[in-house]
Amino acid sequence: MRALPSIKLKRAYDPPARGDGLRVLVDRLWPRGVKKEALKLDAWAKELAPSTELRKWFGHDPERWAEFQKRYRAELKKAGAAEVIRNLLAGKRVNTITLLYGAKDREHNEAVVLRALLEGDMS
Repeated sequence: MRALPSIKLKRAYDPPARGDGLRVLVDRLWPRGVKKEALKLDAWAKELAPSTELRKWFGHDPERWAEFQKRYRAELKKAGAAEVIRNLLAGKRVNTITLLYGAKDREHNEAVVLRALLEGDMS
């Protein structure tokens, strides 16, 4: 049985790095001002992004963070997030997955919640 990949988080605006591994955008919207070539994307997993309604309700307000996590986890379970990632990894030898997001706030965004959920579901 092969080891599970480590999951890193990175803003879509940060430059790609050699150690990023499989780069997956987890936003529903394309990051403003970023050219597709510059992002060096392996996959765009829109189905892992928060719903438009949830994203607008949250508005990256840290006071809504706890409730956002609860609602987003429910959406991710419904979407089968772990299965989506497994499908992305199918047949690939990947040591690292980097989840890319566009939010300015590095602590309160969907990728933080998604990583925690995947690390629990994939172990």
